[in-house]
Amino acid sequence: MNDAVSILRGQWTISVLAALALGEMPYKELLTAVNTAEHRPGGSGRAPLSDRVFTDTLKRAQGHSLIDKLSDPQRSGVSVYELTPKGRALLRAVRPLVEWAQEYEDQDDHDAVRVD
Repeated sequence: MNDAVSILRGQWTISVLAALALGEMPYKELLTAVNTAEHRPGGSGRAPLSDRVFTDTLKRAQGHSLIDKLSDPQRSGVSVYELTPKGRALLRAVRPLVEWAQEYEDQDDHDAVRVD
């Protein structure tokens, strides 16, 4: 469990993987896709993902073999990112957790069970 949580650390990892589930994207398109998804009406309202944090997130995801960085043969000097099979499997694995969070996100704190 600790290994899985370590891979998921960082608030943007799942957002990046979810954006790449739609297909490979170059850096700027991927950054825009993540920021657009995070600022939709009713969204979390988080601040936009900065270039520095985005780059760190991509490197960490690559280090865990969740995404690959490839050269785009049609555009010289442009790299694209895509999910690996391991990244797709991770998204499938966290889906129930996301559904749980969505189900309980509007519940007041006073509904929480207190364990002393």
